Amino acid sequence: MEFFNTLLRFFQNGGAFMYPIALVLVIGIVLVVERWVFLSRAKFANRRAYGQVLPMMQQRNFAAALKFAQGEKAPVGKIVAAGISTAQHARKDENIAMAIEESILEAVPRLEKRTNYLATLANIATLLGLLGTIIGLIAAFTAVANADPSEKATMLSSSISVAMNTTAFGLISAIPLLLAYSMLQNKTNEIIDSLEMAGVKFLNLITLTRGQKTEAAARPAAKAGAPA
Repeated sequence: MEFFNTLLRFFQNGGAFMYPIALVLVIGIVLVVERWVFLSRAKFANRRAYGQVLPMMQQRNFAAALKFAQGEKAPVGKIVAAGISTAQHARKDENIAMAIEESILEAVPRLEKRTNYLATLANIATLLGLLGTIIGLIAAFTAVANADPSEKATMLSSSISVAMNTTAFGLISAIPLLLAYSMLQNKTNEIIDSLEMAGVKFLNLITLTRGQKTEAAARPAAKAGAPA
């Protein structure tokens, strides 16, 4: 209870700029929670989809894999659907690779959405704290200039203390936001790397199967053309 009373006094003594800094902090916290929940769900959905579709791909059951992928919302499902659908009519393996890469690129913006705002909010909180301190110091020195000489030292130290609270609160808000930004960025990169890994694995399985079918089709033709 004592901690909250101290925090409340600290907030009240910081001046008017404490309120916009607090607003920035609240927006940042909401953004962190929303992004963390979204990325956690995306990571779980991708793992689940990958675990289900990989055995189908390894067993060369592409029809079942395509049916599963088309009803899957996770990016892994879209990667599989893009690869198998393209393989059905594409002649070159490069076309399949491009389709898989395109599906990965389509998933990236949703994963990175709004995360960069955290760094901006942290900078805004810091700058608001500095601006509040400067304005507070200007007001303090203006008031001291017209004050009684015996009260100048007391008024100046009190005003500076109040002004510095704004900078402190700005930093208190900015540091956690920057840490959260770093954590979310790492989590996003981890998911993107896993999608790229899955895309390469699925591409290898599809192209390997296509190559085996081509070889199997070429053998009877070679036998038919061989001299008796």
